Amino acid sequence: MSKRARGSIMNRREFFTAGAVTAAGLMGENSSGAGTSGVKHAAPPSNPDTHSNLTIRDYLVREARAATNRALSEYRRGADWKKLIPEKRRQYREMMGVESLMLNARGPVPVHVTGEVDRPAYRIVKLHYESVPDLYVTANLYLPKKPLAARAPAVLYVCGHSQNQKVAYQAHPRRWAELGFVCLIVETIELGEAKGNHHGPYRDGYFHWYSKGYSPAAMEMWNGIRGLDLLAARPDVDPERMGVTGISGGGAATWWIAAGDERIKAAAPVCGTATIEAHVYDRVIDGHCDCMWWTNSYGRDLADMGALIAPNPLMIASADHDGIFPIESIRKVHSQLAGLYGKLGKADNLRLVETPGGHSYHEKSRTAIFSWFLKHLAGKDVSPEQVGDLDETPAHQESFETLRVYVNGEPKPNRALTCQDDFIPVAQPPKIVTTGDLQKERRRVIAALREQTFYAFPSKPAALDMREEYSLDGDSGSRFAFTSEDGFRLHGKLMASKGEPRPAVVVLRGPGEDRNGGEELAGRVRAPWAKVIVDVRGTGETAWGEELNWHLRRAAAWTGRTLASVRVWDTLRALQASRQLPRVDGKRVSLCARGEMAAVALYAALLDGNVETIFLESPPATQNAPSQKDGRGPAIEMLNCLRITDLGQVAGLLFPAEVVVAGDAPETYTWAADLYRSLGQAGKFKKLSSLNDWKLG
Repeated sequence: MSKRARGSIMNRREFFTAGAVTAAGLMGENSSGAGTSGVKHAAPPSNPDTHSNLTIRDYLVREARAATNRALSEYRRGADWKKLIPEKRRQYREMMGVESLMLNARGPVPVHVTGEVDRPAYRIVKLHYESVPDLYVTANLYLPKKPLAARAPAVLYVCGHSQNQKVAYQAHPRRWAELGFVCLIVETIELGEAKGNHHGPYRDGYFHWYSKGYSPAAMEMWNGIRGLDLLAARPDVDPERMGVTGISGGGAATWWIAAGDERIKAAAPVCGTATIEAHVYDRVIDGHCDCMWWTNSYGRDLADMGALIAPNPLMIASADHDGIFPIESIRKVHSQLAGLYGKLGKADNLRLVETPGGHSYHEKSRTAIFSWFLKHLAGKDVSPEQVGDLDETPAHQESFETLRVYVNGEPKPNRALTCQDDFIPVAQPPKIVTTGDLQKERRRVIAALREQTFYAFPSKPAALDMREEYSLDGDSGSRFAFTSEDGFRLHGKLMASKGEPRPAVVVLRGPGEDRNGGEELAGRVRAPWAKVIVDVRGTGETAWGEELNWHLRRAAAWTGRTLASVRVWDTLRALQASRQLPRVDGKRVSLCARGEMAAVALYAALLDGNVETIFLESPPATQNAPSQKDGRGPAIEMLNCLRITDLGQVAGLLFPAEVVVAGDAPETYTWAADLYRSLGQAGKFKKLSSLNDWKLG
């Protein structure tokens, strides 16, 4: 890990002590005392706009724009690139979930040839190969018939989202073979002969893919890398002269493969380029399937992926009226990368080709790519005007039956249909025997969560600025406000009569909850405590309609966060604010939530480290379960969390805090109950039929 990356982690660790966050100090302020130090009393501002909240769309656009604008900012000199790029490549492969696959010895690619087609100028080998055991990638290999004087350059052609892909795009590999290249055209796991899934969150409600850290972009990247392994092992291919190209989904896959495998010596993505700002601000994300971005744990943009390709030749080809890849964003990516290529002394290795019209190839882009690859992979200077275009006349197109790979049926089993379920291993409950074991595991989990799940937490939090705005009727409490993050001034209600500071329970209001729902839940915690009801983002005055959830859940994940992780941050800030309230004993604060907010409360309690009791009413069983297809309903996904832990395990790691699970108590929490029992604190993990049954011990 680079020193710069380590420094980024340490910035976050300044706000979390090892294994736990002190009550005094999520943000480094003195907030644990029971007195009024740091509390400000003020009437609402005369100008209401001074504390106006962003809309959730404004917020995500702001964060997307920030990611776009900071892309490549660390590479001030060419020497910075050389120093930082190994760690950036490791992080990229980690985001894709292929780091261990890249590090392990892969061995030869299992290839299954199912037939050949002989034509005067080329030969087509029909095959499928296993990228991982039992995951079959259908492909056609185009070989020049003209005798080769030496090993030939090779092109990996990755298909766009067309039905019968290797049929739809066959003119491309055929032309590459005519130009003297060996060309492997590979189909995706969705629209080729094996019908996998690129549309999990998009179409099926599989938002838990984000929790697993799974993206079909990773699957296509890995299938492409194994395709390169196949090509490199052939005696007729020069493994030092391999390139990759494709359009649309294949244009995106070109980025992923070229960034992930240093053997690619030239790349040409076509109509597959955009900034994260464009995806969110222009809402073109709504027209893209889930293979068009990675699990963005580190908040990167596409130009950052281009830095992993640099300084190798990269031609970006795009149409100037493409409705799902706005040309201005493509120019932005090119401009950013031009600066980097210039610093590396390879300005001529980057080129942007703009073509007229919509989302499609154009003769200008095709011939430019042929010329580009001939120059950089074959050492031939042939202009686009001289190289010649495709022959797409019907008489020269092969039929689906001719190019079919599964001539005797699809092999069984075929993990292309189920790779989303097992490509990324999920964490299993750890074996814990002693409190020492528990503390070690808790430190591991918290460190991993900070880095892979909550990386988007502000490294420099805004001033909390906790203020009591006015007193409730009869001086029975107060309404207060605090800043969670720049642009968000959140509110809470303290219900506590005058007197000495007392323990408090912080209750999280849930999305779509009745106006008095939080107060009703607080009332069922039967203890003479102060009750604090907090409106995190998406509740109270920052609520949004559920019809927006489908867009928000996808856009948030692409920017490196989720709705649930944003609410975890709000909860941590709410705990800090609550500890500053003058009627609250800041050293004795508990947390209460129900339904989807119970998932938020669990992670917040783990990171905070000083929650005395956590009340969970009907908590979710797991984060490894589908959501509603339209995106409405509970949104509990958090990036990569299932690689690290799950809800029932988080509950156990709260030991020795008291955990109360009321209402529907999922079996997945049995591990936590057993852990408390084995460590001699069985009575501190309670399963109750109703929250009303809890009694102050």
